[in-house]
Amino acid sequence: MSSTRCPCLSGLIYGECCGRLHRGEVTATTAVELMRSRFSAFAISDAGYLLRTWHPRTRPPSLQLDPGIRWYRLDVISTTGGGLLDDDGTVEFRAHYREAAGSTARQADVQQENSRFQRVDREWYYLDAEG
Repeated sequence: MSSTRCPCLSGLIYGECCGRLHRGEVTATTAVELMRSRFSAFAISDAGYLLRTWHPRTRPPSLQLDPGIRWYRLDVISTTGGGLLDDDGTVEFRAHYREAAGSTARQADVQQENSRFQRVDREWYYLDAEG
């Protein structure tokens, strides 16, 4: 996986992009970078990373990912704050997915969300989704 393109569609190789965050070598420097890495974690079924980057105040005790869903494209629509000098930010995005093999129709669908992020002790966390 580390030599394939990153699921976040940055154009970089996974090992040089979101893989570094998933392995804990670095942390996200912006809310958008965390959003992209979390999308990639959904794409590769890394529930541990999703929980580690979820704000402690809103984090569920566990997370079960649906093995029947394949996440394949992320479109970042807009951002507010979430930069190097901010402590809060939002990222509006569309995450495209398909039902995995076994479903004859292989339905494609989109999840659109405006996610809120907060920096705590110099680390970004997913807080929750607006609306």
